[in-house]
Amino acid sequence: MARQEGGQCSIAAMKHPFAWLLGGCALFGFLRGRREAPAGLDPRADELRRKLAEARSIVEERDEFEAAEVTVDLAEPMPEDPESRRRAVHESARATVEHMRGER
Repeated sequence: MARQEGGQCSIAAMKHPFAWLLGGCALFGFLRGRREAPAGLDPRADELRRKLAEARSIVEERDEFEAAEVTVDLAEPMPEDPESRRRAVHESARATVEHMRGER
C-alpha cells in the first residue's frame, strides 16, 4: 500500500468508487435538470388549444345529436308483417312530403 507522510493511506478516499460514481451522476443530473424554461411560448401550444376546443365542441354536438335519438328500449316495436311495415313507411313518407309542401 502506498503511504503518505504521516502514515495515512493515499487511496482511502477511493474505498467506495461505485458510490462516488453514483453520487457524481446524481449531481450531474440534478445540475443539468435545473435549466430555465425558454422565455417564449411554444407555438405548438396554441395549435393544441385550438384542437382541444374543436374536439370539445364536437363532443357537445354529438351529445346533443344522441339526445334526440330514441333509445332501443323506448322504440316502438316494428310490425311483424313486411307488408304492414311497407305501408307504414310509405304513410310516414307521404305525411312528411305533405308537411314539407305545407298541405296540412
